[in-house]
Amino acid sequence: MKHLLITILLLFSTCCLSQKKELIYLWPGKVPGEMKEKQPPVIDTARRDDVLRYAEVTDPSIEAWPADPKLNNGAAVIVCPGGGYRILAWDKEGTEIAAWLNGLGYSAFVLQYRIPDKKEGALQDAQRALRVVKQSALKYKIDPDKVGIMGFSAGGSLSARTSILFTKKTYPTVDAADSLPCRPAFAMLIYPAYLDQGENRSLTPELQLTQETPPIFIFQTADDTYGNSALVITTALRDAKLPVELHYLATGGHGYGLRPVNLAAITWPQLAETWLKNIFFPKK
Repeated sequence: MKHLLITILLLFSTCCLSQKKELIYLWPGKVPGEMKEKQPPVIDTARRDDVLRYAEVTDPSIEAWPADPKLNNGAAVIVCPGGGYRILAWDKEGTEIAAWLNGLGYSAFVLQYRIPDKKEGALQDAQRALRVVKQSALKYKIDPDKVGIMGFSAGGSLSARTSILFTKKTYPTVDAADSLPCRPAFAMLIYPAYLDQGENRSLTPELQLTQETPPIFIFQTADDTYGNSALVITTALRDAKLPVELHYLATGGHGYGLRPVNLAAITWPQLAETWLKNIFFPKK
């Protein structure tokens, strides 16, 4: 039955994807640190399968997926697709996730961050996206204190970096939005990568935790090449006495998104849904 519900959800999301969504460009002027001129995202044509991938982004944006007014719970999530900081798995780890979040009452904003190989630019884009969404809180009927971030693989890395490095000023002030804090209210890391790039596969050095690091949900599997990332960051958060919830399954691999191809893909959405409810709507 659960497998069937996920399949129905994906069919629903396919319908949603056919509807035009508002695209909000993050940088009204020059994109900081970007050498190329702004242009539409370049579609990756190297692989021919059922995933829409972008191979280059020079004009970062967020695609807005407002929650249905009848379901809107006032919270929002910025979604970061993965792809090794080289491509973006735009539908499988982006728009399909946004449709799922909408069904739960959350507004979603899918982040089109800079690629390929622009890790610092991606962090600038994520920080700016949080501020732009918070500035638009009234328009989308969301609480600016309930805007979180989630990501998959490299998008999980970006979400972790954004959640930990929110005090780092990564770009010059652009407009009034940049007076707003870029700390997310929470983070969800789904099969995150690149968090164990310290000595002997320890925590990546730039990830210096503070007591202001927001609550983090992590899902990973033991047979994932990047499986150590989840263990390392969970240990660091636990040692710092920061709120973290880790779920670690035996199998599932990497890169499944919401598509019901294995137990991991079916399990993490249920766990994440419960965790979000406990964060924002705890039972009395």
